[in-house]
Order: sequence, then C-alpha cells, then structure tokens
Amino acid sequence: MEIAILAGGDSSEYNISIKSGIEMKNWLTNAGFSAHLVDIKGMDWTVLDGEERIPFDTVKFGFQRGKKFIGCTFAWNIIHGTPGENGLLQSYLELLKIPYSCSGPLTSAMTFNKHVAKTYLKQFGIMTAESVLISRDKPFDIEEIVDKVGLPCFIKPNNGGSSFGTSKVTQADSMKAAINEAFREDDEVLIESFLKGREITCGLLKTRDEEYVFPLTEIISKTEFFDYKAKYEGLSEEITPADLESDLTKRCRQLASEIYDYMSCKGIVRVDFIIKGNQAFFLELNTIPGMSKESIVPQQIRAAGMRVEDVLKLVIEDILS
Repeated sequence: MEIAILAGGDSSEYNISIKSGIEMKNWLTNAGFSAHLVDIKGMDWTVLDGEERIPFDTVKFGFQRGKKFIGCTFAWNIIHGTPGENGLLQSYLELLKIPYSCSGPLTSAMTFNKHVAKTYLKQFGIMTAESVLISRDKPFDIEEIVDKVGLPCFIKPNNGGSSFGTSKVTQADSMKAAINEAFREDDEVLIESFLKGREITCGLLKTRDEEYVFPLTEIISKTEFFDYKAKYEGLSEEITPADLESDLTKRCRQLASEIYDYMSCKGIVRVDFIIKGNQAFFLELNTIPGMSKESIVPQQIRAAGMRVEDVLKLVIEDILS
C-alpha cells in the first residue's frame, strides 16, 4: 500500500500542516508503511521527495518516479484549514474512491464551522459559551453584541484554526479592529462570551471494535489566551495528564466520546473544553488535530502508554476493514 500524506492547504495554517505532514511521514514509515508527503497549494500538488519535487497526478492519484508510476491507494489528510478540514478534500477523495484517514465531508464541514457545530451540539445538552455570528456583507451593531455576550469576549474567524485572527477584547471600542482582523481570515466572524476557567483538551479515536480516549491535557498559556505564540512558540505549559478531580476527568472524557458520536467522527480528533466550576463547556472539535512535535495529541498518546505509530496503524486498519 502506498499512502499519500496530504499536507499544506490554502489557509494561514499551511506551514503548520507541512510540519505535521513531515512528522506523519516519519511515523508512518516507522510503522512499516510506504508514505509520500504531498504538498498541496491550490491546484498545485507536489510530492516532496528529499530535495526533489515531483508533480502529483490528481486524476490517477499518484506520481511518476523515473519509469515507474506510483499509485497511492490511501490518503492521510493532515491539512489544517481549507480544503482539508472543511470537507472539500474529503468529497474529492470520495469521488475517486480513495479511502482516507479522517471524518467524512458532512462531519468535516459542520465541525469546521464553529457556529454550526455549537448550534448542533446544543440540542444534545452540550454547554457552550454565549455567541453571536456576524457576516462581512451584513451590518452589525457592536452595542447589541456586547449586550448579548458581555465583556471581555473572544472574536475569532468562524472557519479557521490555530488562533489566526483571534482576539480577546476587553473594551467595546476595541471590537471593530478585532472584527476586521478576524475578517482577514474568513467572511464570517464568531464573537463569544469569555469563560474564565481551565482549558482542557481531549484526544480520542474510535474504531469498530474499540474506543481510545487519551489522557486529558490542561493548557496553561503564558499569553493572554492560547494563541498562535502560545501554541507554537513555547509560550504555554501543557500538562498531560491534567490534574483534575477524578469525577471531572471522567466527565470530560465521557463528553468527548459523546461529541465524537454526535458528530459522526472518524479517525483521530481532539475536543477542547473550558472548565468553569464543575461544568465543562465545549469550545471546538478538531477533526484534523496537529501532529507536529509540538502538538498535543502525540503527547496524550504517549501518556496513555501507546506508540503513535501503533495508533496510526489502528486508524488505517479500521478504515480499510
């Protein structure tokens, strides 16, 4: 089996995805698979083969190496943002009948859209912060928004990740600039109430036969919130397993498992929460969590006493079964 690791993409998370893809190739190779890193930028698909860049045939789903054509029969999607996290890439792979590592088109589209995910999960009793969705092409009233969500609040792109375009705002007169910053990343902006509490995240995987809910991680940011610098420049402390009371730990892991099922997820995902008092509030669900050296899910897998290579193998075997 030849695996195409699809990385890069068309969002601000391009470089993060490439880092995840490089690490993913190492893990898949160590697990005994033949894997090829495919750098995707728009319609330009290129296999990164050492110092060489080889065009990838998006119709035949493979590439020419010398006189031999290498056809890939499985896709590992590690693109954060569009087109890998919002269902577009998954739809393409479905058309080609190429099995792939993650959730399907509908689940991906719903979870990438933060407002849709929060609205959908509320019907199952999942608690979330109060929020308002605004669009670039529709007028909005800052005073009305503040009345609903209060201050401080978070302003973020509705479709986006890695905290690009996200701001914590404490004064109403700072909101317009923060909204414009978010609009640089997306045509929709989500404004959420600030929940003062502990940030907890839970990675998990379900196969046909088994459920693997990894140890929780608590994120303690040295910046105003868990922004890009905190995530990728070492300005945060990530404690795995999180030092939570046993009942709260059990509740968070159970909630993550329920959300996985409600959203019909596949493969490895990560669910983020804010713990306020004894209550867990849903933040977001990442269907393509980071897999670079700095990423949280690999930490959780190791804390569970498992090897990342073995977990990736479980995903592939389950998808192909």
